[in-house]
Amino acid sequence: MLANNTQYSREILHFHDRSLPEPGSLAGYAAIINVLELEVPIPDIISIISKKNKRYEMNGWRVFTPKYQPEDSIYRHLVFALKYEGVNLLFFKKLFQRLSESEIVEMLKIEPTGQYSRKIWFLYEWLMDVILEIPDLSIKNAIPLIDENLQYAIEGISSPRHRIINNLPGTNGFCPLIRKTEKLQTLIQSNLADRKNNYLQSVHKDILQRASAFLLLKDSKASFTIEGESPGNKRALRWGEAIGQAGSKSLDKEEFLRLQQLVIENSRFTPMGFRKEGGFVGTHDRLTGEPIPDHISARWQDVESLLDGLIYTNQLIRNTEYDPVLAASSIAFGFVFIHPFVDGNGRLHRYLIHHILAKMNFAQQGIVFPVSASILDHIADYQQVLESYSRPLLEFIEWKATPKNNIEVLNDTADYYRYFDATKQAEFLYACVHDTVANIIPNEVNYLNHYAEMKRFLDNNYEMPDRTVALVVRFLEQNGGMLSIRTRSKEFKELSNNEVTDIENMYQEIFGIIK
Repeated sequence: MLANNTQYSREILHFHDRSLPEPGSLAGYAAIINVLELEVPIPDIISIISKKNKRYEMNGWRVFTPKYQPEDSIYRHLVFALKYEGVNLLFFKKLFQRLSESEIVEMLKIEPTGQYSRKIWFLYEWLMDVILEIPDLSIKNAIPLIDENLQYAIEGISSPRHRIINNLPGTNGFCPLIRKTEKLQTLIQSNLADRKNNYLQSVHKDILQRASAFLLLKDSKASFTIEGESPGNKRALRWGEAIGQAGSKSLDKEEFLRLQQLVIENSRFTPMGFRKEGGFVGTHDRLTGEPIPDHISARWQDVESLLDGLIYTNQLIRNTEYDPVLAASSIAFGFVFIHPFVDGNGRLHRYLIHHILAKMNFAQQGIVFPVSASILDHIADYQQVLESYSRPLLEFIEWKATPKNNIEVLNDTADYYRYFDATKQAEFLYACVHDTVANIIPNEVNYLNHYAEMKRFLDNNYEMPDRTVALVVRFLEQNGGMLSIRTRSKEFKELSNNEVTDIENMYQEIFGIIK
């Protein structure tokens, strides 16, 4: 039922335990969520109307001057939200579930051919999968659903009925949205893919092959380490081989099952295949064993339909001009939020990043793009990004503990995993991609160039076999460019003191160690 007027624009000082930057009234999505008590997370950016004539943004608040004050009705606040805040699919789905069809039709009569009415109309039929008793429009001009000044979109296809261009980067089965932020715009405009390609073309083929092999193993080990595991080289190499093939196969449910088989080496204690039980990430009470969740996975009954939506969305955006890193953010983080398996979700989530970057030609297939190594270097930020999605949802998920101290979800939660704001996830992943291009790959190439130079020196002056060269360099690296007395006497007793000093000096010069 539509809320009465005069409830949306009440002046407040606090909202959800947050102090407003100055007294004001809520506007747009937050105003409607507040009045109707919709079960959706509060948007990252909250709009308020101030009495002062100063428009600004700070600490998650977007402050507007009095001239932006919408009329005190749900329709006008929806218009405000679409105009200044973009499309929030989860909000609209929850709102439409609250309102009747007749209320929606009456609302759309306010401005039947207005652009915001058309957007609301399209969203209702698209999200609810129904056709309202409203005739097709006959006006000429079609407008894009997503305002590309506010959010990222694809080229889109026309919906003649609504005179709307559906440029949503997804399907109604799965469609995260990403806001345009200054940070993302700066990273996108830096053309990281071109920078990477230009750099790799300047690297000698032999060095590049060796770097690729090492980075493949480094990325594989990093992905295990993120999960708190310490795999042996054999297991890491096995998963590294899978990463090296990312982008070579199509993404479907059978591929997910195949990849899980590669991740889980010993399945004696792990139920394989898509979950047939609840799932959560967190701990158990030490005394009672009851679950204490940090993240609650999608209901197991929804897993396959959610994955269908994710797969169809991946197919939709794969051949568009949508930015590959943004696509990887939506698909890969969407996967890990769904958590379709009992185990292996985290590594498959990071595999999907490799897969999409390769499939959309950001990373060359066969040359690993070691983004997991950067994620490991920024593990606290990674955890925060995951929790920024999971924590706000906990209050909307009804659950009970099972006899085995797992979780059984009691309410319908599928839409929380279909429609989420992936902006924070995209900013994090893009920063890791930048770090990989600017630091991780060049650092490894530089190391291998230095190693090759050191090897030539040792070959030319001491005729050392490769195994001994590797041993010398490893000991020098571990000891700050010096060979300890114990190492000299045990491993390199054939070398004189002057020769040891000569080798140490050359290593320090080549690797830039200042003493």
